[in-house]
Amino acid sequence: MLENRVALITGASRGIGREIALQMAGAGADLALMMTHESEQALSLQQTVQQMGRRCALYACDVSDPDAVNAAVAGLVKEFGRLDILVNNAGITRDKLLIGMTEEDFTRVLDVNLKGTYHTVRASIRTFLRAGYGRIINIASVVGMMGNAGQVNYAASKAGVIGLTKSIAREYAAKGITANAIAPGYIDTDMTAAMNDAAREALLSGIPVRRAGTPADVARVAVFLADEASSYITGEVIRVDGGLYI
Repeated sequence: MLENRVALITGASRGIGREIALQMAGAGADLALMMTHESEQALSLQQTVQQMGRRCALYACDVSDPDAVNAAVAGLVKEFGRLDILVNNAGITRDKLLIGMTEEDFTRVLDVNLKGTYHTVRASIRTFLRAGYGRIINIASVVGMMGNAGQVNYAASKAGVIGLTKSIAREYAAKGITANAIAPGYIDTDMTAAMNDAAREALLSGIPVRRAGTPADVARVAVFLADEASSYITGEVIRVDGGLYI
């Protein structure tokens, strides 16, 4: 399915990024995993992928730093000899109501979520152009489409990711490069685990399928978008939200 492909996945050490890594490795891809630092979780994931018979390298990198991103992408292209798939999953939240949100709260979320996506795409695009092939998959959020109280920074960053994705799709479709976004809804991850029971139940009551999503639900869509089966799909935003936003 993804044999002889190399995938770069950001924010790969846990949650959605980890599951995307495992499913892409299972589909035959070799992996370059980018995270802020080489944690025990990252090293464990690397070992698991290698035990699956796939190559796997770790790159410690803050995606908000363009020089660090450029160096990491250049390093992985040198190490693997190619880059075929880019999954932008790195993201953070700093949730507060607008009145209490600081400039730093707002700027940091945009720096990681939106500018980080821009940096990795820009660092990778020449490699894709030389190959005449590329799959760009950006993890957005339904919050970027519908908004959410207490998340003006996060919503703005994910709405920006959607606009960036559509623009890239228009610029490079004729060059064999597709760009699509996945917009998860409420997914059970470390990021959502901090919700109290009342807030969780209130949220679940608004989801038609009446359950939270899993990282695997998102990862299956990412593998599809990385595969040749999706070669005629670009500029799309695919919601994985159980009907939360219809």
